[in-house]
Amino acid sequence: MGPLRVFLVLLFGILVMLQTLSLPGQFAYMAEESPEQAYLRWPMTIVTVFWVLCIQVVIVSTWKLLTLVERDRIFSDAALRWVDAIVWAIVAAWVVLLGVFLYIGFSASDPGLPLLLFLMLVGVAALGLLMVVMRALLRQATTLRTDMEAVI
Repeated sequence: MGPLRVFLVLLFGILVMLQTLSLPGQFAYMAEESPEQAYLRWPMTIVTVFWVLCIQVVIVSTWKLLTLVERDRIFSDAALRWVDAIVWAIVAAWVVLLGVFLYIGFSASDPGLPLLLFLMLVGVAALGLLMVVMRALLRQATTLRTDMEAVI
């Protein structure tokens, strides 16, 4: 689990850099280069920084779940709370993505970007539903382990 933790720390660090430097700077540059679209600078900055925050919640939750696995406490209510945090982060990101899809879908002249956003919507929805299934499996395994401990 050491390599996974190293990867999670690296990913989190890169995301902090994106969140604080790269994304705001990129949208400021875009506003300077295309003044007719400058009004999108702050909405795009807020939306993308929010998506990065959602990914960071998933990373922190994964870290906490790894800790529970190492301590042999993965079959507990604490684990379910961290899985819930992952599910809610995915749901929040999906809802904002849906808003972006609807905004762009109704104003786009080319179907390429709306189609790409729709593909992303389906992908994020599938990921969220997969996490709901994983949560149900964790709940069932937790119940079975609790029942087994009661018998012993």
